[in-house]
Amino acid sequence: MSKALFITATGTDVGKTYVTALIVKKLRESGINAGYYKAALSGAESIADSDAGYVNKTAGINQPENTLLSYMYKTAVSPHLAAKIEGNPVTLEKIKADFSKVAKSYDFVTVEGAGGIVCPIRYDETAHIFLEDIIRTLDLGTVIIADAGLGTINAVVTTAEYIKSRNIDIKGVILNNWAGGIMQEDNAKMITDITGLEVLAKVKKGDTSLDIDPEKLAGLYN
Repeated sequence: MSKALFITATGTDVGKTYVTALIVKKLRESGINAGYYKAALSGAESIADSDAGYVNKTAGINQPENTLLSYMYKTAVSPHLAAKIEGNPVTLEKIKADFSKVAKSYDFVTVEGAGGIVCPIRYDETAHIFLEDIIRTLDLGTVIIADAGLGTINAVVTTAEYIKSRNIDIKGVILNNWAGGIMQEDNAKMITDITGLEVLAKVKKGDTSLDIDPEKLAGLYN
């Protein structure tokens, strides 16, 4: 039976897609049949040029493009607004069905979110759908991606508290743009002290591999 994990972030542009690609790549390099799925994305002209296409290429999955995601919008705004502008609003039924198809082909599926955790995926007169609804629908735990620099303590703590309040299991935190030094080392320590969450990995700019034991990484999936 396939295992899966949801990747979220403290906000937009912290490197969630970059780190997601490294996660999937690490699994595949350790011999695991690992795939990828994203429910909805916006701001892309084609799948190949999207976040999903980047992960597919960087992680060396060679997954059929039509299985990488369910909804793609060209307008570079939150998916709920892009859907209002372009049409084709998200349904949880399609997401669940599309995810299930990927899960039948891959033993481990990494599911990437959009933006930060409080990202409206659909918000209209018919339905209000947020990322948390997708996580619960697919029964996933999550890892938080955050920037290692100034402000990350507040960003991680508030993100973690929101997720915990929704009774979603958090597996840990990965810090991107890691440069070391007294401030970033203290950021990592404070994140763990305040939230109780482990900093699972620290990703430097330009890293092509995730510095984490493959067995430990695989153990985050359920």
